[in-house]
Amino acid sequence: MAQFTVHDETTAPEAARPHLEAGRARLGFVSSLNAVMAESPELLAGYNALAEQFTKSSLPAKAKQVVLITVSVVNGCEYCVAAHSTVALKAGVDEGTVQALRAGKPVSDETLEAVRRFTERVVTDRGWVEEQEVEAFLAAGLTRRHVLDVVLGVGMKTLSNYTNHIAHTPLDPAWQGQEWKRP
Repeated sequence: MAQFTVHDETTAPEAARPHLEAGRARLGFVSSLNAVMAESPELLAGYNALAEQFTKSSLPAKAKQVVLITVSVVNGCEYCVAAHSTVALKAGVDEGTVQALRAGKPVSDETLEAVRRFTERVVTDRGWVEEQEVEAFLAAGLTRRHVLDVVLGVGMKTLSNYTNHIAHTPLDPAWQGQEWKRP
């Protein structure tokens, strides 16, 4: 198995160091994900730029968490499910919703369920989502802009999910309370 370095601000390529420092400022620590991505400063910069844009997107805060967990569950990313479950709970997403998302099950909130289902379809259908799925998403009170914001979140999470699959990124202590194993 190829070993990937979990960098810090002293071992990372020079171009990656400002991104690691920004991550430390944001989270209070350098995540293992960012530390692994640092091997490619361009990947790290791109991922962080997409994450920043997704944070600014028009999706409601809880819906953003639904997108991030759903993509990670569908892609089987143990690291990201744990990380985003932790973040979602801190962001006020209720425990029942987080547990349902982690199990790939419907959630009770109608709008969040529409986001979950649509996100799942985007990932599993590789973007070839049936028109009735788009219409169901819109009928739940979401917008065309939200459709595209989901695409942004899927793209961002796909970068991290795939990185974690390939690099076997170790789980940070901050996420260990929400450890998840893919079925």
